[in-house]
Amino acid sequence: MKKYSVKTVEKKIKKIVTTVPGSKSLTNRALLLAALNDGPIKLKGISLCDDAMAMLDCLEKLGFKIELDKEQCSVVVFGNGGVIPNKKATINVRSAGTTARFMTALLAFAGGEYTLESSEQMKKRPMKELLDVLEDLGVSITYMENEGHFPFVLKSEGLDNVNVSVDTTRSTQFASALILLSMVRNININLTGSRTDGAYIKMTRELMKQFASNRSSSFQVEPDVSAACYFYAMALILKTKVLVRNVYNDSLQGDLRFLEIIKHAGGRVKQKRGGILVDCTGVDGYDGFAVDMHDFSDQALTAAVLAAFARTDSTIKNIAHIRKQESDRVMVIKTELEKVGCNVLIDEHDGMTDVVIKPRKLSGAEIDTYEDHRVAMSFALLGLKVEDIVINDPMCCKKTFEDYFERIDEVTKG
Repeated sequence: MKKYSVKTVEKKIKKIVTTVPGSKSLTNRALLLAALNDGPIKLKGISLCDDAMAMLDCLEKLGFKIELDKEQCSVVVFGNGGVIPNKKATINVRSAGTTARFMTALLAFAGGEYTLESSEQMKKRPMKELLDVLEDLGVSITYMENEGHFPFVLKSEGLDNVNVSVDTTRSTQFASALILLSMVRNININLTGSRTDGAYIKMTRELMKQFASNRSSSFQVEPDVSAACYFYAMALILKTKVLVRNVYNDSLQGDLRFLEIIKHAGGRVKQKRGGILVDCTGVDGYDGFAVDMHDFSDQALTAAVLAAFARTDSTIKNIAHIRKQESDRVMVIKTELEKVGCNVLIDEHDGMTDVVIKPRKLSGAEIDTYEDHRVAMSFALLGLKVEDIVINDPMCCKKTFEDYFERIDEVTKG
């Protein structure tokens, strides 16, 4: 599917009940912890997205025994107590940021000689901070193309009893990688920068606590709150009710804060036995909002789409770091929303980036997705109420949610 024409929803939908895949972020963290574990552990409810498959493929290339059951969304990983079976291997992290950062740190601390390859997209994403830290600790990095980026050859004698300092401003995945490895290595980690206590670092620490206290041979991965947010946004756009099964208020995932925007717009949020229900049936239009999304920025694009439907201007604050994700998401917001009629201003000051969205009468357009799954999934929501919205390269969404557009067709039938 090269293009996806979004079908506008004309009739009233009383209620949408849906499920979402397992959390990609939690799946890849759990996979690394399972590999560090001493013995087999079964992970249930995992994501089967491309990022998770990249992580599993890398673990297999490194010699770990993996038993994957796609039908049951589960996998058994035979951990090796922090030791990598193959001391020389070539792995490909594809476009997966978590796999890229986690594997690089794992290989450096475990020791061996490894060639790390990636997709063209991942070659552009930041790795320098983590690689500089590792080189300072004595790890040899030989770059095959551009310094500070994939691909490269890593050689290490193994690391333990080390002190490291990590700047969290551009990516907390560097910090999370080292925190996870502290399960089997003595690492004194000094976090600096703007997100030392960010949502993903909290997620990592809490997951480690759950693993440490888990006395069984299995572990349940939460549904993906990031994916759930597209459907919660749908509730506001369509003035309906949406229940996403098995998503609860005690989730480890920071994107749950997206519901604050829904509440600001007048939506009601309730935890039910089956999951969180968002009820926007009583919302008759809503004013714009101002929100600092530094700590749940994966939903900045979704918030931008909601801003396009608002009655007044909105400001999405403190999102400079999303310029270096799968795409320059700040520029994406401006470029693609202006295609459909909005006026978008980028305000850069004191090292921070805010985006001001001025809603106007919306019209159809072809939306470019920049090989970025979140662009495809969030901007498709425009087409629920705006005619002639076409999503180019929609299947880039397979990075985290392969059947997203099939699900959109299913839930909007009413």
